[in-house]
Amino acid sequence: MNQHEQFMRRAMQAAEEARAAREAPVGCVVVHEGRIIGRGYNQREMLQDPSAHAEMIAITAAATHLGSWRLEDTQLYVTLEPCPMCAGAIILARVAEVYFGAYDPKAGCCGSLMNLLEDKRFNHRPFVRGGILADECGALLTDFFREIRNASGRTRNADEAVDTPATE
Repeated sequence: MNQHEQFMRRAMQAAEEARAAREAPVGCVVVHEGRIIGRGYNQREMLQDPSAHAEMIAITAAATHLGSWRLEDTQLYVTLEPCPMCAGAIILARVAEVYFGAYDPKAGCCGSLMNLLEDKRFNHRPFVRGGILADECGALLTDFFREIRNASGRTRNADEAVDTPATE
């Protein structure tokens, strides 16, 4: 297993914690010098906070660990393509590299809907690579939302895409 898969698996472990808490299973780790310094998973329902995405929590933890909001020499691994809010936080925190698992065609801002992280108008543009363990990361979300629908008795209609779960 390569380094990127190793850290993505750690993000997936955080996503499993979110799932156990009945949150959308998205997990994130921030790495500095080969060590995880920030970790987070979705906590929107638990905290009743729309900004409590996995990336936001992991970025805050990493900044606290380093004693600086500048995360210039860090790598962020997240199981789902960052949304506009999280992409903005990544830019503002100056994260050097971003690796994500599943693409998010409904809210992804690292290439799906738009690509904020590579927009030349920003003064900081991290390296971005998506699709790391994409099938496994996507299955976490697909399975979670299938369970939610089954528990509520709701079924998908023919117009809903089967492989694109709702995001965080």
